[in-house]
Amino acid sequence: MVLRMLLEILRIIFIFAILGVILSGLLNAIYTKFEVGTYSWLGGVAILLLLFVLYRNKLQFSGWYKGEGRKKLPNSVTYVIATVSVFMIVSPFIVG
Repeated sequence: MVLRMLLEILRIIFIFAILGVILSGLLNAIYTKFEVGTYSWLGGVAILLLLFVLYRNKLQFSGWYKGEGRKKLPNSVTYVIATVSVFMIVSPFIVG
C-alpha cells in the first residue's frame, strides 16, 4: 500500500512537471508574441489549477493508488476553478 502511494506521488509530480512545462512554454510563447510580460505569472498559476482539476476528475482514477478518498470534484467547484483559470490566462492581455 505504501509503495503504491509513493508511486502515485511520483506520478503526480511527473504529470505536473511535464504537462506544466509544455503548457507554460506554449503560453509564454503566446504572451511573448503579443508582448505581454507584466502579469504572465498568472498564466502559470492558471495552468497549475487546470492540472489540479484534470488530475482530480480524470487522472487519479487511472493511477496506482486504489485507496479510499478518491472522489471527483463537485461540478460547481470544477466550473469555478476552470472559469477562474481562464480569466487568469486572459487577464495579462487585458491588464498589460
